[in-house]
Amino acid sequence: MKGVAVVPQGLEEEGAKELKELGAISALPKRRTVLFETDMGGFYRFHLQARLPFRLLREMASFQCFDRQSLYAGVQDALDWDAWLNPSMTFRVDITGINSGLRHSHFTALEVKNALVDFQRQRWGARSDINLKQPDICLHLHLHGDRAVLSLDGSSSSLHRRGHRAAMGMAPLKENVALGLLRLSGWKPSKSLIDPFCGSGTLLIEAASLAMGLAPGLERSFLLDRWADFDLGLWKKEQDFARRLQKKDIKLPPIIGCEEDSKISTYARYNVESAGLTNVIQIKNSHFRDLVIPDGPGLIICNPPYGKRLGIEDDLLDLYEELGCFLKKNASGWELWLLSGNPKLTRSLKMKSTKRIPISNGGLDCRWLKYQIN
Repeated sequence: MKGVAVVPQGLEEEGAKELKELGAISALPKRRTVLFETDMGGFYRFHLQARLPFRLLREMASFQCFDRQSLYAGVQDALDWDAWLNPSMTFRVDITGINSGLRHSHFTALEVKNALVDFQRQRWGARSDINLKQPDICLHLHLHGDRAVLSLDGSSSSLHRRGHRAAMGMAPLKENVALGLLRLSGWKPSKSLIDPFCGSGTLLIEAASLAMGLAPGLERSFLLDRWADFDLGLWKKEQDFARRLQKKDIKLPPIIGCEEDSKISTYARYNVESAGLTNVIQIKNSHFRDLVIPDGPGLIICNPPYGKRLGIEDDLLDLYEELGCFLKKNASGWELWLLSGNPKLTRSLKMKSTKRIPISNGGLDCRWLKYQIN
């Protein structure tokens, strides 16, 4: 089958690599998406184990579409709706893209809905209800030129939500973005990991979960089991496979987070506990200057304030300068990876980056910067 993984901007290459690691037949990175081919087992596996996608869409039909009439007819002919959507089921329609005849997503979604409920009324004399939050089936229509692609979304909500981060700070990093940054850093579980601005703990939780092989989709529900061709035996097989990959007894080096705000450090501890990682991650309620850097090789990883959402830029210049001095004095030989949304601030580190990777973080144009600490 063909499908599309929706991924964070700047992490498309990593998204393609991840899907290939999980068995994709092909994975082609595009802007904010990865086009992939796989079998049903692979599609189930991606939902259970993939950490980078926001959404995983299964392509079901493609048809010529340039106006309201062709959209209506194309949707009605796209699937065996007798099997896929009976009136007892609820549904939702998501739209991306436009063309010359269909320029408003709300109108396009309404026309898809009309095509389906008109079909149902004619067939059964009854129709499905719309449910935007918890539908039984989620349809995704993408318009490009004179073509429309109708897909099924395997989840009613974004896959970046792991289910354990109930408490957040003011500018939280999305879980899949955090995981992508970790992949780009090349961090291995043999190295200590420190986040001197850990916030609600997202980077550290993603790192520990990755190291322990904790599949992000094992504890969540999907829409897959309501599909007409759902294979329960294959789904259980993939669930069992994901469970066997877990390494809960693995011995990890120190993974430490530092958060000066007592309220936010409490959030971080709560999230760590919710993720089942209390014995793996240490959260310290202190300034980074009070950190004791462990012996051996390690990696400093952080998403400090940029002065755009939190704090005032001029007040942060001293903070960045102090961070640079602290690391040069106490973490020589370590690597620093820092997410920067403000080059003026990172210049205050008085360190020279050796790698700069463009990343979009919540709509902000950022750089993922690598420094060798000497």
